[in-house]
Amino acid sequence: MIHPFRARHGRAPAPGRRTAGRPALVPVAIVSLGLVLTGCAQESGATSPGDVVGQGYVSGDGSVKTWDVSDRDDPVVLTGTDFEGNAIDTSEWAGDVVVLNTWYASCAPCRAEAPDLVALANDRADQGVRLLGINSTDDAGAALAFERTFEVPYPSIEDTRGEAIATLEGSVPIQAVPTTVVLDREGRVAARIIGRAEGSTLTGLVDDVLAEGA
Repeated sequence: MIHPFRARHGRAPAPGRRTAGRPALVPVAIVSLGLVLTGCAQESGATSPGDVVGQGYVSGDGSVKTWDVSDRDDPVVLTGTDFEGNAIDTSEWAGDVVVLNTWYASCAPCRAEAPDLVALANDRADQGVRLLGINSTDDAGAALAFERTFEVPYPSIEDTRGEAIATLEGSVPIQAVPTTVVLDREGRVAARIIGRAEGSTLTGLVDDVLAEGA
């Protein structure tokens, strides 16, 4: 029987001797290492805004946009049902500053910002500030478990059909989850944060809008 290596190259390799084809494994190892490093970068959040594999949300950079009073569009009115079955209609909150926040339970930046949102809701309630979540992903079990974990004192619209988001996007682009939008006392969009809302930043925006009616 003719040895297959001899048939191609004229002689069989000596025992224990490397063949010329063996170094081809090195580039494969380098490619594999590159994939591992890429995965680590994604998991650490060291990416630009956009869809990030494995995170399940669209990353935001915390950028802030504000609108002068003269540049604000028509009032935004959201209606729906919260996760306990209660009706929500933001037109009933006219005269209050309303903070809208998109979220879902397994979203890492949503969990990170939750304590600041809860603190804002508790600290500014007597000044006419209301918070409302918008959740387009979770069922009632997951959403209510999140609310219990973080002791959330405000409701969230169950928005799996996307109606609340569609209404809001008619006035301001929602480019990430989470996104936080501040409505002035007339229900108009006054500010937006794309991505995690830092507590001091959000509080400052709310206080600025509160001062407009002082």
